[in-house]
Amino acid sequence: MKNNKPKVEVKLFLGWSNIKWLITELGNIYTSRKSYFSKKRIESSIAFVIGQMGMVWFLAENVSELSSSDIVLWAGVEFAISGYIVHEIQKEKTTGDTSETTPTDPSEE
Repeated sequence: MKNNKPKVEVKLFLGWSNIKWLITELGNIYTSRKSYFSKKRIESSIAFVIGQMGMVWFLAENVSELSSSDIVLWAGVEFAISGYIVHEIQKEKTTGDTSETTPTDPSEE
């Protein structure tokens, strides 16, 4: 007996076309072509994550030796870095900095 049910195509978010689009757009960051992503934000995010990992590693390694004032100072530095990143992002939004390329939507292709 044949199965006459129609095939239902499920559109997944992480389908091959979306993965291909992501790789293409990430590659376009370092070319003269327009990219959906901002080169400045990608690079600052990578630097921020690396810095955070270093700070958390330092805290985890030295937590038994740190005093409460050291931990408060560490938390203050964390908040200062986060505040600076948020301030820079908001400054870019208010100044209308369009030095980065304009986005393209993958659904338009």
